[in-house]
Amino acid sequence: MAGRFTASESQLKPDPRFQDLLVAKFTNCIMYDGKRATAQKVVYDAFDMIQNRLEKDKLETLPKTAIEVFHKAIENVRPSVEVRSKRVGGANYQVPMQLNRRRQQSLTFRWIIVAAREEKGKPMALRLAKELYDAAKGEGKAVTTKDNTHRMADANKAFAHFAW
Repeated sequence: MAGRFTASESQLKPDPRFQDLLVAKFTNCIMYDGKRATAQKVVYDAFDMIQNRLEKDKLETLPKTAIEVFHKAIENVRPSVEVRSKRVGGANYQVPMQLNRRRQQSLTFRWIIVAAREEKGKPMALRLAKELYDAAKGEGKAVTTKDNTHRMADANKAFAHFAW
């Protein structure tokens, strides 16, 4: 049957270093061609770079550890609404809709990874560390994408009654 969710949530094991399911899921989203070791190396190297930067910068607004920065970045990028195109009476409307937790998480991961991959010329771990650090501060491309999505949903609030 199409459209059914798999048992991936119950089969997901926590990552080896932090014992965190969210990091394991994020690593799976980074992964290409089933190369988990490479994806884990990228994520852990990014966390090490974030930790070094935290020790160097000593900003009071940011958390003390890299894993806390990761969670804060995820929280800052997570959207609550998105606009969906709906055809009503021959016209297409951008209808704002609430998101469930699974969709919020997948959009968050996608926006962070795409923002990191778009910046060429540097190692992926460095780009990912920069994007996560910026997202934790409330800056960066992923946070901008979230803000644009929320702004578009707010602008199209008048069409909310088409969300059925």
